[in-house]
Amino acid sequence: MLQSQILKLVENRLRRHHLPVAVELWNGQALRLSEQPNVTLKINNAKALMNLAVPSLGKLAKSYVEQGIDLAGRMRDIISFGEHLCESEVVVDKKSRALSWWKHSKPTDRKNISHHYDVSNAFYALWLDQRRVYSCAYFMHPDDTLERAQEQKLDHICRKLDLKPEERLLDIGCGWGGLILWAAEHYQVRATGITLSQNQHDYVQEQIQLRGLQDHVQVHLMDYRDVPEDATFDKIASVGMFEHVGQHNLPKYFAKIYRLLKPGGLIMNHGITSSGLDTEGLGSGISDFIEQYVFPGGELVHVSQVIESLSTHGLECWDAECLRPHYARTLWHWVDRLEANAVEAKALVGEEKYRIWQIYMAGSAHAFDRGWMSLFQILAGKPLENGTLPYPLTRAHVYR
Repeated sequence: MLQSQILKLVENRLRRHHLPVAVELWNGQALRLSEQPNVTLKINNAKALMNLAVPSLGKLAKSYVEQGIDLAGRMRDIISFGEHLCESEVVVDKKSRALSWWKHSKPTDRKNISHHYDVSNAFYALWLDQRRVYSCAYFMHPDDTLERAQEQKLDHICRKLDLKPEERLLDIGCGWGGLILWAAEHYQVRATGITLSQNQHDYVQEQIQLRGLQDHVQVHLMDYRDVPEDATFDKIASVGMFEHVGQHNLPKYFAKIYRLLKPGGLIMNHGITSSGLDTEGLGSGISDFIEQYVFPGGELVHVSQVIESLSTHGLECWDAECLRPHYARTLWHWVDRLEANAVEAKALVGEEKYRIWQIYMAGSAHAFDRGWMSLFQILAGKPLENGTLPYPLTRAHVYR
């Protein structure tokens, strides 16, 4: 009796929104709610049905990962269906950050990074570009391939940093080495990368040897807080790592960067930001899902807080560029490539992890499309003693 009442609640919700969906239950019962459904929702047990009675996007994602439900259709349609089913319009979470400091101790950060990145290098290779750049690409033309867009992003950063031969470049959170290898090969800098992922570190070491870059590139398994300050850098980049820092640690993060930079040096901070002021992340259960399954310890802050924090610690903001639509496009590329390699991906990491990454990346793409979160490249400098910063007067060097 109770199950039939719950099913009626779910059916009424679906009909109220005129959602183009077909529903199948574990007992063989089916609901045809649309003449042309573009999503099929299979409910595999009573618990999953209960979650759908009062749904949230986080519950929906968790049920999918745990195989309480199956979803068939284009991921763009599935994510849009989820938004309307859960009646989510503005999904920002204003949780207290009072206890956020404990998430970002050195041992915790190392564990969190390992959880996210040490899945399998072969798994990431299935859906990343050939250089394994795991951050927002830069699409100069609508038909750019992912490979081309990622190379354009690497060069965009190098040009913004105005890299010169033999300059010392530090990449905080270097991933699989895309930026430091590109900068060494195309701009002849002396590049150092740091990462907390053993898999990434080992891969970059191999690439350095294969490319004969031993004299120009080095990589260390190291926390940014432990980088020695006796040898400073001309330029510093932090790409896709900022989200792991945590609001509580922003002062330490930018103070450390300030000490590592030579006077006249530049920092490029490329990271995901919150869409609203005084928010910690996404609501409707999304942040909880990401915390549990994907990015333990991840925190988002508004771009204004980033600029305020770096300014407080002696760094002067010279440029801020929003790349929100670029990250949506990047993520949809990743989703399409992952799904195209679904059989091999599941063989490498299993059904659950495959579903985690599929739903997480598709949901993130939708969030960037909808403006629920954003991404900014912020260029800042450490002025010389006389207050000047040796940088071109215009941005012509970036767009030449």
